[in-house]
Amino acid sequence: MAQPMYQQIADDLRIKVETGELPPGAQLPTELELRESYNASRNTIRDAIKRLTSLGVVETRPGQGTFVVQKIDPFVTILTDNSQRGIVGGSVAYLSEVSESHRVARATTPRVEIQQVSDEIALRLRIEPGAQVISRHQQRFIDEIPWSLQTSYYPMDFVTSGRAPRLLIAENMPDGVVSYLEEAMGIKQVGYRDWITAVRRTPTSSRSSGSGMMPRFSKSSAPALTRPRHPCA
Repeated sequence: MAQPMYQQIADDLRIKVETGELPPGAQLPTELELRESYNASRNTIRDAIKRLTSLGVVETRPGQGTFVVQKIDPFVTILTDNSQRGIVGGSVAYLSEVSESHRVARATTPRVEIQQVSDEIALRLRIEPGAQVISRHQQRFIDEIPWSLQTSYYPMDFVTSGRAPRLLIAENMPDGVVSYLEEAMGIKQVGYRDWITAVRRTPTSSRSSGSGMMPRFSKSSAPALTRPRHPCA
């Protein structure tokens, strides 16, 4: 018995995906173009797309169209108490470790803000709740796919004392903030602690990230420093 028309169309499109004719991330032809190409009805095309969606071959993004799912090649890093590494904590270590796996790493320019610290962060920094802190927020990508969101907090007196003014400058530090604090203030990192949370993908986050498969991650890290009253979170 011949397969239903929608199944034949789904199989044909799936083969095009598997052979690379429709590469990962590529947009499928519009519904009208598919109808004309396969001489099929609207419902038949929609059933074929539903079939491919159920197989995880394509995804439909409202207002944009239907796209071939981009398979994610996970980047695995090892949690460690090594003070020089952390969880790829510094920009230099992050770029180096990703490059060693023959992948492309990129980080955005930090967004720097002065804000009142939350009770949770105040506890980690060992300062009074509500005190002002400097936050440096950065997005990191691997092969142009969102990998992490990282926000680091520093006590305000690091800057007001005149010892680490560059914390307020929205720029990437070549050797990383940890190295800068050691050079500027004599504060040496002796340990590393990570708090990690993952955000489940939503339709909105999928559209904003350009990937239907990749959850967005949030990471906050706290090096343990030799000055016990001023660890960074």
